[in-house]
Amino acid sequence: MTGRLPRPWRVAIDWVVTIVGAVAIVLAVKEWVVNPYRIPSSSMEPTLHCAGAGLGCTARFSDRVLANRFIYHIKDPERGDIVVFQTPLRARRDCGAGGTFVKRIVGLPGDVWELRDGFVFINGSRLEESYVKPGQRDVDTLPPERIPKSSYFVMGDNRNQSCDSRRWGPLPRANLIGKVFSVYFPPRRIGLR
Repeated sequence: MTGRLPRPWRVAIDWVVTIVGAVAIVLAVKEWVVNPYRIPSSSMEPTLHCAGAGLGCTARFSDRVLANRFIYHIKDPERGDIVVFQTPLRARRDCGAGGTFVKRIVGLPGDVWELRDGFVFINGSRLEESYVKPGQRDVDTLPPERIPKSSYFVMGDNRNQSCDSRRWGPLPRANLIGKVFSVYFPPRRIGLR
């Protein structure tokens, strides 16, 4: 197509096409495959760190994580998955924050979720949660609640500092963005989750 153009024009067009193609590939990967996120609050401490003056933040740098955006198109979310999701309207109102949240799935569609003295019970059995440290567990008791179809019960690992499904209800599956699978920054925290 550019064979009749002078060489400088062909080189310039080649560079433009290459750059536009590379940008398109990066944008497509971010939209449909993997996207980075920063941990802004202490709700997932100590599993995922936040930084700064925030209450409960323990690190100098916030963790940067990668979320797999296509995984839930080929399989269902599982209990224990750390997920990124669009904040539901009620959560925006009750938590005073919007955008995206990062929490852990503790209850699946159809499960009966309950909280007894800070411990999660699913279908009457206590959930083993080694990721929740004793000082970060609340002491609340909440009555049993059936999680609706196509919804998930999500909670932060730092229960004292997490505005989650206990406050604003089950998370609709449509709000899920993806599953966190890796920390890529800071360098000493690099690893798979």
